[in-house]
Amino acid sequence: MNIPRWTSRLSEPRASEFKASLADILLRGCYPEIASRPRVDRRLWCGSYLATYLERDVRNLANVGDLGRFERFLKLCAIRTGQLLNLSDLARDTGVSVPTAKRWISILETGDQVFLRPSYYGSIGKRLIRSPKIYFTDTGLATYLLGLHDRDALLGSPSYGALFETLVVTDVLKRSLHEGLMPPMYYVRTRDGLEVDLALEIGQKLILIEIKSAMTVYSKHAASLVRLKEDLGDRVKAAYLLSAARGSFPISKGISNLNWLDALAT
Repeated sequence: MNIPRWTSRLSEPRASEFKASLADILLRGCYPEIASRPRVDRRLWCGSYLATYLERDVRNLANVGDLGRFERFLKLCAIRTGQLLNLSDLARDTGVSVPTAKRWISILETGDQVFLRPSYYGSIGKRLIRSPKIYFTDTGLATYLLGLHDRDALLGSPSYGALFETLVVTDVLKRSLHEGLMPPMYYVRTRDGLEVDLALEIGQKLILIEIKSAMTVYSKHAASLVRLKEDLGDRVKAAYLLSAARGSFPISKGISNLNWLDALAT
């Protein structure tokens, strides 16, 4: 991928050398103790981590009195990873006010449990949706909160695609921070159905990336990329479909499919 070279746990080995499956990575996440030590009990570790986080950081530092309701809020955020943040819906489902939900999101951001990604603000002649997207910073914790504890449950979950997107987007974020290179990261969604998952702004140019968890991809999967390239013209430096399909190959004019691990390893 024609972006600055970053390093992370996912980008260290080439795809041919990588032993863990995608499902393993999504389930165990990137915290070193459970990511690098398969014998560590994932459920026990995640449960202990969250209990410590709630008691130490949330109760003592953030002064949140109702930990049970906050934990429900945390689980509802996990359900929404990779989706548009709707504070009103989140507040309603948790049973708190919108100002409280907004404050609790800020607590999760400050504690690096979630991050919010803004929509692209550039003019493309369409009505853009402005709400940010919310992402859990670790898929291991997200899958634990979702009650997904094995490969079959994960692959059969309606959250699988959003978790895959979360993995890719957070990996780009973490590697950027590690290298001290932080290109603005956006998503694009318009009210007439145009959507691209990731837009990186580098040197006043955009790199567009559509993220698909499918192992088989077709030209129709690049439809939004094709339309957005036309709308943005010279502002687009490159466009890719990043998927679980094996290998890299052209999928449409000016758009290539990249295997997720090959792409992140460059």
